Amino acid sequence: MKKFRKVLDGLTTSSPVNPGGSPACGSAAGTPGTAPTPRELEIQETLMSEHFQICKTVRHGVPYQPTALAFDPVQKILAIGSRSGGVRLLGRPGVDCHCQHESGAAVLQLQFLINEGALVTACADDTLHLWNLRQRRPAILHSLKFNRERITFCHLPFQSKWLYVGTERGNTHIVNIESFVLSGYVIMWNKAIELSTKTHPGPVVHLSDSPKDEGKLLIGFESGTIVMWDLRAKRADFRIYYDEAIHSASWHHEGRQFMCSHSDGSLSLWNLRNTAKPFQVTFPHGKTQRDGRKESCKPILKVEYKTSRNSSEAFVVFSGGLSYDKAGRRPTLTIMHGKAITVLEMDYPIVDFLVLCETPYLNEVQEPYAVVVLLEKDFVVVDLTQSNFPIFENPYPMDIHESPVTCTAYFADCPPDIIPVLYSIGAKHKKTGYSHKEWPVSGGTWTVGSQTYPEIIITGHADGSIKFWDATAITLQMLYKLKTSKVFEKPKGGDVGRNAELAEEDPYAVQMISWCPQSRIFCVVGISAHVILYRFSKHDANTTITSLEVRLQCEIEDVISPSDAENTPCFSDPSGHSPQPQPPSPRSNTPDSMRDSIPCLKVKDRMIRMPPGYQAELVVQLLWIDGEPPQQITSLDLNSAYGLLALGNCNGLAVVDYLQKTILLCMSTLELYGSADPFQRLTRSPRKNRQSTSGLTELSDNQVSLDLERSKSPTSAPYAPSLHNDPRGTGEPVSNLRSCHYSPVFYLLDNVKGPGRKLSLPTDLKTDLDHVNGHCTSPTSQPCLTGRARVPGGPEGPRLARRGPGRPPFRKAQSAACMEVSLPVSSLTEGYPSRRAMLQQLHGVSMYSHDEQHITTYSWSERESRENSFSRSRSSSVSSIDRETKEAVTTLQFAESYVRKSDTLPTPCLWVGTSLGLVLIIPMSIPTDEQERLEDPVTVAPTGTVLMLKGSVLRIGFLDCGGVLINSPYEVWRDQHAPDDPDRPRKRKLVNFSPSSSQEASGDGHLAVVCSERQAKVFFMPSQACLYVHNITESSFVLRADVVSVYNSVCLACFCANGHIMTLSLPSLRPLLDVSYLPLTDMRIARTFCFTNGGQALYLCSPTEIQRITYSQEMCDNLQEMLGELFTPIETPEAQNRGFLKGFFGGNAQTFDREELFGEAAAGKASRSLAQHIPGQGGMEGMKAAAGGVVGELARARIALDERGQRLGELEERTALMMTSAETFSKHAHELMLKCKDKKWYQF
Repeated sequence: MKKFRKVLDGLTTSSPVNPGGSPACGSAAGTPGTAPTPRELEIQETLMSEHFQICKTVRHGVPYQPTALAFDPVQKILAIGSRSGGVRLLGRPGVDCHCQHESGAAVLQLQFLINEGALVTACADDTLHLWNLRQRRPAILHSLKFNRERITFCHLPFQSKWLYVGTERGNTHIVNIESFVLSGYVIMWNKAIELSTKTHPGPVVHLSDSPKDEGKLLIGFESGTIVMWDLRAKRADFRIYYDEAIHSASWHHEGRQFMCSHSDGSLSLWNLRNTAKPFQVTFPHGKTQRDGRKESCKPILKVEYKTSRNSSEAFVVFSGGLSYDKAGRRPTLTIMHGKAITVLEMDYPIVDFLVLCETPYLNEVQEPYAVVVLLEKDFVVVDLTQSNFPIFENPYPMDIHESPVTCTAYFADCPPDIIPVLYSIGAKHKKTGYSHKEWPVSGGTWTVGSQTYPEIIITGHADGSIKFWDATAITLQMLYKLKTSKVFEKPKGGDVGRNAELAEEDPYAVQMISWCPQSRIFCVVGISAHVILYRFSKHDANTTITSLEVRLQCEIEDVISPSDAENTPCFSDPSGHSPQPQPPSPRSNTPDSMRDSIPCLKVKDRMIRMPPGYQAELVVQLLWIDGEPPQQITSLDLNSAYGLLALGNCNGLAVVDYLQKTILLCMSTLELYGSADPFQRLTRSPRKNRQSTSGLTELSDNQVSLDLERSKSPTSAPYAPSLHNDPRGTGEPVSNLRSCHYSPVFYLLDNVKGPGRKLSLPTDLKTDLDHVNGHCTSPTSQPCLTGRARVPGGPEGPRLARRGPGRPPFRKAQSAACMEVSLPVSSLTEGYPSRRAMLQQLHGVSMYSHDEQHITTYSWSERESRENSFSRSRSSSVSSIDRETKEAVTTLQFAESYVRKSDTLPTPCLWVGTSLGLVLIIPMSIPTDEQERLEDPVTVAPTGTVLMLKGSVLRIGFLDCGGVLINSPYEVWRDQHAPDDPDRPRKRKLVNFSPSSSQEASGDGHLAVVCSERQAKVFFMPSQACLYVHNITESSFVLRADVVSVYNSVCLACFCANGHIMTLSLPSLRPLLDVSYLPLTDMRIARTFCFTNGGQALYLCSPTEIQRITYSQEMCDNLQEMLGELFTPIETPEAQNRGFLKGFFGGNAQTFDREELFGEAAAGKASRSLAQHIPGQGGMEGMKAAAGGVVGELARARIALDERGQRLGELEERTALMMTSAETFSKHAHELMLKCKDKKWYQF
């Protein structure tokens, strides 16, 4: 009675802590009375809700779909606009800021207020925005929305506060930058052209003031009309009507000539002395044909005309203009310097380019020194000072997407020596031939913060490559690149039959990665159902890669209808033996239906020289079985201290000893339960077209068939189904599992070939847990029909229906940025019909409709409206669980734990989480001596111990009884290829974090934290009592979960499909944070989102960009110190002295006063209906966001002081300039007086 009260006391204690979930737990119903209660544990939790806040930190990678480019030549800051409304500001390394327009409208044009710390953006929604760059988080100060006209071009003269805005109607408006209101001065299109002109000139495509006279404005219209408008006289000086459309124009610095680029691939040079015809017309890439005509060329989209002091010849830089007959030519940038023409081919289409010059004054010799080229998926800078025009080495990580990213991993607080080692190895393979000059975009200031620790980001790619990035202190720098494809043989001519279907696919695409930074052992899971294990070495080596082949299958009928009469047990007597089929050669040229016991890829079987770095040691491959391709691997774990590797998929589990290169365990999840299966599953009939076998799994190790009853290597223990198989140990009824679903496995990757490709049906569709709305939507389910035969015909009917003729043997690799998927239109009424439908889209897998029996597709644009939120149907059926036969392994975790309730000491175990919400604990017996470990067998014996949750199990973690996180044991890294040292023999050094050694006064045992897609539970081991339970979400489901360290404590971080980020305290599972961070969650984010220690996370926000965020309040408060300063006070360079006579008699542009022409007193007010002024949030609120409390007051005072000082400085400069001009005039007047004083009147 006392024991029962003690357990009951524990259950009631947890209930007030978790009001959202039931304190009762199925596995706690039968626990012994020795289990401690939450009160008895007395764990002091230090985390509070005040410790958490969501905030974006930094974004890496080239902006996705860039549209515009601008550069401040004084501050040396670069701005890039994108189609999604983002603005990226780049300076020196570390100065990297991302801003976002709330409207999301595409950025058409960018204009810096040079050396003013401000930026004007013109967006596709016809709105102008003024950004304040004098704070670390730029904010909008003013906005001006045009109501009746569409913006096409903007121009802001240097040191002017009046912005010229051209519109689609051909009109030119003028905006005051300080007040952001329209001037009454308007240049109407009908006044700019002659009255006799009968056609509209088209939109304004160019605006620029004359370098010779700022009172003259050059207006270019799309139709080919060019007008020089006199702003003072309000009339046109001259008009040019050219036959070809104009794309851009550029002035000579003297203001006497300008050059235009046209749609026919020509460049026209105009002289102001004679505007009747062009001074010169050239087709740079157009050859003269036999009939005397020039061959047709592509348009020249932009031209820049720059002069240099060291050369009498000007630089002419333009994009486009190639002839049409050269098909397949890559986009080019052409540099003309005198008679020399250099054509630079680019990897991607050119969006925009800028020529960087030494001076910001347009009326001075420009002295170009570099060209910034913005490409669709890259960003390069060309050095103009060297004759071969090399490019600068880019300090920003602009090649993240070199091959589409398919998975990510984030490691904070890594060992301090790992980054220098990886960098030294990777530096040997860096490209050469870069310019030796410093990176020209060098604006802003940045210093490494005091609270920095080593961070590494790992990205996996569609081509099988792995990239290691140094992510310390909000920067990102490439460390090391690994190519997994080098492990396999390339397809040869004789293998065409087997690899013809793979020719256009990505068989090496990375699905999953597992890395142990301490032991430096690295594992890669590929889409071809293979696992590669790498070890790190500083020395090169000649070695042979060991290959293990695993035959993991489930030899039972997938689904039967209740009316089927031939229901026989799915597995026979374990003692029975059955003949094994002889596997054919991997090189055999067999069709899919006859393909058996061969892997998808061929591992190199010869001696290979491996360079320093990560060197492949072992490859584990799943085999084809009876014409069926292997199912993709869904879970992986590695433990260097045990020397073991575990992998699982929808068929079952395999455990590999990578030290002895043997397979220890290989069986299905149903076989792992033994008699402890909590579900009353219907019996199934075996496949009629296959030879009856005695078990659920088979394996082949190096082409050696093993007896099926063993399901393991000879070194493993015999399977004992009677060990602790108590089906009553799980008291949670089956009815409570109505919402169990498959885990969202984000590594099922499909098409990377671009948006034009459709995804095909998966090769092996298995039954689904949820038959929602009559659709079978599991990524591993077979087409099934309720209550009737699935496919009419012979025994081969089901298999042929699963994969039609010509289908690839496995699905194509899809990047996290896939743009088009196949889904049935009938089921997409609003959002997603069920979570299964969302997961189908998440995995890039087609859905099969029972009603329509066919597949239809819709484009990405149609899908975008449905991606705003994830929804799932609440309807489910208990019978769907009974119909389930294949239970996927969704998570694996090696740990020192307790298997039986009577255990007193922890032993090495493997925790297995499945898609039905069940957790299995598998004990292992591992020799402790190093020599014995390499020779004696490791025994693995499934016991059937079962814990139960709602939904697929996502994450398993462990705490000691003091609430401290227990890390997995590991082996200290040692270089196996280092020269032997007799004085220091190399021995394995293991670091063990045993629960018994990590606590003293808290008692024996430890806590197990298990999180599924619906709820989280905390179990006490070894009693297996459920101490705490929390239902995380009811309307959505968890996509990612991890047990992370933050503030010297530990918490459970979750990311849900509805975009919510949540943190729960441990072990009490108190909600600490619940923020709707990503309401527009898409598939890319779901695939790549990952948490790490220190309150940080990341995800792929676009196909080319990584977004890092923090959920730590401390990091949010210190973020201002971590970010770089975009604006630094710099004196504006002085204009060149033009000389007294040239300035006195020539057209001095400085005498032009725009205020007199454009001000309200002279021009009046503009129509209110033309544009609407919108005050921005970048004033005091932006400063408050930048810093809080006393720091914020000091920041505001400093900014105000800087602005006041800058104005005083400008006033002082103007005063000094006036005094200098006055002294010069007085000096010349005095010299003239002395010269003429003694002359007679007839001497003049």
